[in-house]
Amino acid sequence: MNLLIFGMGYTSSALVEAMQPMPPGAITATTRSADKAERLRDAGIVARLFPGSDLSDAIAAASHVLISAGPDEGRDPVLAHLRDTFAEADHLEWVGYLSTTGVYGDHGGGWVTEDTPLTPSTDRGRARVAAEGEWMDLHGKNGLPIHIFRLAGIYGPGRGPFAKVRNGTARRIIKQGQVFSRTHVDDIAQVLIASMQRPNPGAAYNVCDDDPAPPQDVIAHAADLLGLPIPPAIPFDEADMSPMGRSFYAESKRVSNARIKKELRVQLLHPDYRSGLAQLLSAEQGG
Repeated sequence: MNLLIFGMGYTSSALVEAMQPMPPGAITATTRSADKAERLRDAGIVARLFPGSDLSDAIAAASHVLISAGPDEGRDPVLAHLRDTFAEADHLEWVGYLSTTGVYGDHGGGWVTEDTPLTPSTDRGRARVAAEGEWMDLHGKNGLPIHIFRLAGIYGPGRGPFAKVRNGTARRIIKQGQVFSRTHVDDIAQVLIASMQRPNPGAAYNVCDDDPAPPQDVIAHAADLLGLPIPPAIPFDEADMSPMGRSFYAESKRVSNARIKKELRVQLLHPDYRSGLAQLLSAEQGG
């Protein structure tokens, strides 16, 4: 395997860690930062700046490609620069695109599957639907072996509620009927690896745990684990929130993960937020 990653961020880093050991030079990753490129090289990853350099040689050398870079001003940056190159890349064995469950829009707390119509209610969701459509168009017209992964809210090491609970900034914002699906970053990594091992070009997969839950329940459980007071409840209508933060509460849905279990034979490492938070706290404490 020779893996090319567009966008070396939080999820991509978890995937690289889960794939180790890999031979030197087997992973190439892009970044916008020259400083980050140096850090990646120090970690044994072939680093390339993007945008700003011609990556046709890296695509030609790759067997697998992961698109982790999100839309930029409403457009997929990889397609904006390299669509024709990917249209001709008939040697690739697997291409993965990291999308979001935001493509489904609001379902009033109801369940969605990969076959649910895409009806996003935010600009971010609409940009993701457009990008998914462009990648799927390359699959239909050029045979590109694309796989779409719709990620729920991501948490994991360094990205969870504990810091805010500890410093007193965590808030339990209550909106009647509001539920979110979420996923531990290590489960995303194992889903991607499972898909590489069982390619199904053109498929879309929801990546989430088994337990969609109200966000205030997660904060309360984190406080309980830490032995700290549960933050007070704040009605959604009274909460002081940024437009970005408020937009997350515009959608409520429960996301089904049945397909990753059936088709990819994935057994979740963290099937709910309780097991995921317990593992994070144990790791923090050196357990």
